[in-house]
Amino acid sequence: MSTDSRVDDYIAAAAPFARPVLEHLRAVVHAACPEVTETLKWRMPFFDYRGRPLCMMAAFKQHCGFGFWQPGAKSDGAEGMGQYGRLAAVGELPPRRELVAAVKAAMQRIEAGAPSPRSRTVARARPAPTVPDDLAAAFALRQHAVAKRNFTAFSPSAQREYTDWITEAKTAATRAKRLATTLEWLAEGKHRNWKYM
Repeated sequence: MSTDSRVDDYIAAAAPFARPVLEHLRAVVHAACPEVTETLKWRMPFFDYRGRPLCMMAAFKQHCGFGFWQPGAKSDGAEGMGQYGRLAAVGELPPRRELVAAVKAAMQRIEAGAPSPRSRTVARARPAPTVPDDLAAAFALRQHAVAKRNFTAFSPSAQREYTDWITEAKTAATRAKRLATTLEWLAEGKHRNWKYM
């Protein structure tokens, strides 16, 4: 069984109700697909098969999520991340044989060369955002050198989260407050939505 210690750490850090769910899902995926490899993507455990994402699981404050990455995977309109809805206990999952069959079906989609959701939606990359004048002026000040360096190191999408947040302010007071918060968070190396990461 090819495991990743970061997934061990993720499970250990999860809420007590979530640990048995995550351990069960992990065991089922490995049993159904002995070739699977574990990794973390977007700070969540992912299971890759033949170099492509097979499925993922995640723990939240009051529920877990589990789902498959390929098109054609089970989806009954369940709420929550993944195709199986908000899971708070192992008993809320389908029977083991049904989960194993779902993993094997996902493996077959990969083997058949089914496109991943991302490969179908990859269009042209968006350019880096235009830095608003007030943010550019703040970056020019020596006291905000660390904030500027961190901003520059972020991906264009992470930069855009800040620039859009500033430019979408409806009043000058709101914009000034957002600019000050942006500079504070950037100086600490935080992404715009750091609270949810």
